[in-house]
This record gives sequence, C-alpha cells and structure tokens, in this order.
Amino acid sequence: MNIQIFGVSKCFDTKKAERWFKERRIRYQRIDLKQTGISRGELTSVIRAVGGVDAVVSEKGDGAALLRYLAYDEDKVEKLLEDPLLLKTPIVRNGKQATVGYCPEIWAQWT
Repeated sequence: MNIQIFGVSKCFDTKKAERWFKERRIRYQRIDLKQTGISRGELTSVIRAVGGVDAVVSEKGDGAALLRYLAYDEDKVEKLLEDPLLLKTPIVRNGKQATVGYCPEIWAQWT
C-alpha cells in the first residue's frame, strides 16, 4: 500500500486523516499543498478516480466560486495547478484509487 495524503497543516480533516492512518500503523507520505503543490499527473489521476474535476474543488473561498464558472475542465485544472489551495482536502491516494475529504469507510476497504 502506497498512501499519499495531500493537504495543508491547518486543515482539521487532513489532521484527522493522518491520525486515522497513524492509529492503524499504516505508513503514508504527507504532501503539503502550500509548500509543494500537486503535479499535473497526480491531479489528473485523482480527478479520474473521484469522478471529475468538480469533485476536487473546495467550496470555500472566492477563487473556488470563480472556478465553478469556468466552462472547460482543462481551464479548471490549470487554475488548480496554479493555486493548489483551491483543492478540497485531504486528498488521499492509494495508487490509482483516491478520495477527497475525510472518508475512513473507503480507506478501511484499502487495508
């Protein structure tokens, strides 16, 4: 199992996700979106796994509201790559599988 948790340090759901994996002694890699961001390949893989670009967009903030009005998914992806803080967190990846938000019931199926 190769778990990656994308998030920001001030996000409570990201902290809960990290705690969930720690309590089960499952190793994971933490990626801070504020410092590192997310690559185009990783973002594309997550979008494919969760069912579309709209599923990864945060509902909070002015930038997220602007993203909803962009017509093309490719434009939304470009904007998310420019500003990864517009992503809903945590994003948890396990190979080609991924979740957005706090989803322990799905993570339990991975183990």
